[in-house]
Amino acid sequence: MDKKQNFKNANADMDDKSKKVRRAPKKKVCAFCSEKNAVIDYKDVAKLKRFVTEKGKIIPRRASGVCACHQRDLQNAIKRARFIGLLPFKGE
Repeated sequence: MDKKQNFKNANADMDDKSKKVRRAPKKKVCAFCSEKNAVIDYKDVAKLKRFVTEKGKIIPRRASGVCACHQRDLQNAIKRARFIGLLPFKGE
């Protein structure tokens, strides 16, 4: 019986710890929506590099905080820059 009581006490401690309040993460704001006159251009390599990983992958919306409309424009601009040769297809 001693082992059963210890097991019950251990579970009671776990329940207390798991009831911690989780705060919602801070909402990310689209970098292009905040700048009203921001235009996503394939020739602006410095701006596009912020949204590409070291391996050359495009950073997803949930990580970058860009809205859906601007993510599509960003994706097309990165692909155009890759095709022309301004951005590499693969990382170095």
